[in-house]
Amino acid sequence: MADEPLPFDDRGLAYGDGLFETVLVRDGHPLLWDAHLQRLARGAQRLEIPLPDTQTLASLPGQVGAGLFVLKLLVTRGSGGRGYASPASPTPRLRWRCMPFTPQSAYWRDGVRVRLCRLRLGHQPLLAGIKHLNRLENVMARREWCDADVAEGVLCDQYDRLVETTSMNLVWQRHGALETPDLTACGVAGTLLAALRQRLPIRTREVGVEALMEADAAWVVNSVQGVWPLRQLDDAEGACLRRWTMQDAQRYLQRHAHPVLGYPHDVFDEA
Repeated sequence: MADEPLPFDDRGLAYGDGLFETVLVRDGHPLLWDAHLQRLARGAQRLEIPLPDTQTLASLPGQVGAGLFVLKLLVTRGSGGRGYASPASPTPRLRWRCMPFTPQSAYWRDGVRVRLCRLRLGHQPLLAGIKHLNRLENVMARREWCDADVAEGVLCDQYDRLVETTSMNLVWQRHGALETPDLTACGVAGTLLAALRQRLPIRTREVGVEALMEADAAWVVNSVQGVWPLRQLDDAEGACLRRWTMQDAQRYLQRHAHPVLGYPHDVFDEA
């Protein structure tokens, strides 16, 4: 079903008992579609939620016309059960919505300012990597600032190790190597990050904010917005910790990522 209301007893509404995917669709063609479906399937296996049939899922992007859209899929366990107890034989619900989309192209060119969040992500390996519906940590982290010039908040775990930003993955270049945080205990394993790791030698690291302080270039990435270079990192009070000059090094990841999404990859030349 399309964007229809959920009943009051739906477990996704009541408990966040479900999954979601957000897919960029260009002229009816879903980008990184297989990777999104694979992550959805991993999440369904972890949560033990039966998925809608693949034919139903495959038909959704084709219902979008010409242009750039974002398709959001929601799969909940459905209704039933008593309290937290799940129904023995759940009847999952699928909801979806397509919305026209315009990417933040100025962020591609000019880079973004980000800040450290006070909130720390808790470890839960069972839920790590998947896009489950309970995103309260991200919601509370995003409430930490209202400055329109700050594009994202950098999240660390309970041991002060880098994980991600509120809605994107982190990648940086340090000592000549590309690195990204380890996501086995918490965080979302992004589909664009996965595509980049198939193309580039990006190493997984358990490190703190010092890695960003030492980075020659750093980026936040996801499969909808593409790649935003970092131009400034602030602490949780808004004081600047590090600045980067927008130059050729900051274009590197865009050259590999943006063709996957149909975005321009020489955007700095447009300045």
